[in-house]
Amino acid sequence: MLSKKTRYNKLLRFKKIMNEKVGTIAGQIWTALNENGALNTKDLKKAAKVKNDKDLFMGLGWLLREDKVALTEAEKDYIVALN
Repeated sequence: MLSKKTRYNKLLRFKKIMNEKVGTIAGQIWTALNENGALNTKDLKKAAKVKNDKDLFMGLGWLLREDKVALTEAEKDYIVALN
């Protein structure tokens, strides 16, 4: 069994790694939108070179939290644009 301090340190390392990963993905998404204008999520994933939907939506969450993008519902999809 790991000590409380070891578990806490592992959690901090994980949080740092995830923040870096999600921040990088958010940057890729922002760049793709800046270069291409508004895109649906399928085209955005391709333009931003994001591997999977989970990563795409983590990056979008980051940008939404910072009020950098806006989502509009379209037929069975979303259109994403820079604010």
